[in-house]
Amino acid sequence: MATAPRFWRQNPSRYNMVGIRCNSCGRNFFPPRAICPVCHRKSVGKMEPVKFKGEGKIYSFTEVHEGLDEKASMRPYWVAMVELDEGPKVTGQVIDCDACDLEIGTRVRAVLRKLSEEGPAGVIHYGYKFVPVKGK
Repeated sequence: MATAPRFWRQNPSRYNMVGIRCNSCGRNFFPPRAICPVCHRKSVGKMEPVKFKGEGKIYSFTEVHEGLDEKASMRPYWVAMVELDEGPKVTGQVIDCDACDLEIGTRVRAVLRKLSEEGPAGVIHYGYKFVPVKGK
């Protein structure tokens, strides 16, 4: 169960796809981190937040038939590694499509959707999922 402070700290990356850019090497990362894994110490003080567009292409994907009980009504569902246009690779569920619509290189965009709920009266967690971009 997430505590309220932790829940709100995660909002920028979860709701707005805010990552981090290393101004030493120019690489972007998601989720945000304090130090660049490429530049190491040279990046200290040179990291800045960056909001990603949330658009990219499918780098890899899989169809899930067995999984968490709370997702039983969704089965099968698809999870993809998406390479964002700005560089980072992120993992997320792909929705509003059929398996035949997906292939490596399919353009997708992030949309805000319900991820989970903590009990019947608990906090509802929202975050990004991906939908195929039609006509691209």
